[in-house]
Amino acid sequence: MKRHMIATLLALSFAQVASAQSTAKNVIFFLGDGMGPSTITASRIYKYGEDGSLTMDKLERTARIKTFSNDAQTTDSAPSMAAYMTGVKMNNEVLSMSPETVATPPGKDANGNLGVNNCAATGNGTSVPTILELAKAKGKAVGAITTTELTHATPAATYSHICNRNAQYHIAAQAVPGGTGYNAALADGVDVLMGGGRNHFTPFNATSNKTGRADGRDLLAELAAKGYTVAATRAEMTAAPNGKKFIGLFSSKSHLEYELDRTANPPVGEGANQPSLAEMTVKAMDLLSQNSNGYFLMVEGGRIDHALHGTNAKRALADTIAFDDAIKAALDKAKLTDPTLANTLIVVTADHDHTLAFNGYGKKGNSILDINRDYKTGQPTKDADGNTYTTLVFGNGPNRPDRRANLDSATVLADNYLQETGVRLSSETHGGGDVKLFATGVNAKLFKGTIDNTKVFSLLKTAFGF
Repeated sequence: MKRHMIATLLALSFAQVASAQSTAKNVIFFLGDGMGPSTITASRIYKYGEDGSLTMDKLERTARIKTFSNDAQTTDSAPSMAAYMTGVKMNNEVLSMSPETVATPPGKDANGNLGVNNCAATGNGTSVPTILELAKAKGKAVGAITTTELTHATPAATYSHICNRNAQYHIAAQAVPGGTGYNAALADGVDVLMGGGRNHFTPFNATSNKTGRADGRDLLAELAAKGYTVAATRAEMTAAPNGKKFIGLFSSKSHLEYELDRTANPPVGEGANQPSLAEMTVKAMDLLSQNSNGYFLMVEGGRIDHALHGTNAKRALADTIAFDDAIKAALDKAKLTDPTLANTLIVVTADHDHTLAFNGYGKKGNSILDINRDYKTGQPTKDADGNTYTTLVFGNGPNRPDRRANLDSATVLADNYLQETGVRLSSETHGGGDVKLFATGVNAKLFKGTIDNTKVFSLLKTAFGF
């Protein structure tokens, strides 16, 4: 009997140790906005060929994620990202609120911008906690970085609660500790924030900032007063000291440049002074790792989605590769101090699919962006009317001619070429198909099978030991 009791106690002890050892200290959650399975495949071929592999392909655990929202077969980014972050199904356009919340559009302010938040203070849903807020409550550092506006749906779902994703000036105010509209669940504030859309944080100016805030607040000055390092360029980000909170807004308005444009010679727009997503990721890890309790970091490749909406496959694939490069940079960085990822979990997924599809039986080795060439003859493949077509097309969007004409390689391989579409719409829509999830590191084994996007939240909590 005594031996049995000792054995039982030892077994319990070992189980507790094993449980403790499997708790993630750090979680990095990568979100490729709109990065459906076809986009992943096309990006792999674009960069590495049919036999190659993306970094995300090499992660040892995979799952399939259902993405529908509370009120739609095909979700928008707000409820799909919020489902990952909160475990709650909500309506399209709603951010991190209870299921019954109705998406109430914002109104225009005196300057003609969507600056009037029409979400009722009470009576239209309640806030639901995010994994970022839970991590903050446990004493961890937290961060959200993106290639979109920092107030865009995906990053906003981590730190904001609101009935409509388009109330971006109000979303920005929720990130400013102690200020009017602050989200108190963030305690002393999000430790690292990076993205675009400086206009949502700075006052309206009829000459220099026509899409600025109508309330006159300079949120960046308020954040600086709370101890944040504020950066507007890659150089300023690089120089930011450890041990301080950080916000980097790398575009005067709107999003960061597409990767194809940021790296062009010369760079387009503000691209010359913007960091890559990989550089942002590594810097964020440096800043967050100063907290001995660990951290939660969300990294979004947000412009994949925008290029797909525009039916510009080339920019979508280039941004997917930049997103994948950020995953590699994070893995390399983490393994410098955690070689076996015994303390680090990395999860990679998408919020929804798009209507990108493959046409025909293309020859292996043919450029994925080129006209389709027959796998037997290598000659251009023709449609029923005798015209060439591209391998990649979209189910819907603006580029649908009344009658198709021949396409040539010079045309379709150009940076600005827009793939043809099936149903004519002003902008391509999201797709309702399942998306992929990849995971590696401690507790990666939790992610398997076909699961709802809300389930990912509970798995993240389990991985953290919350």
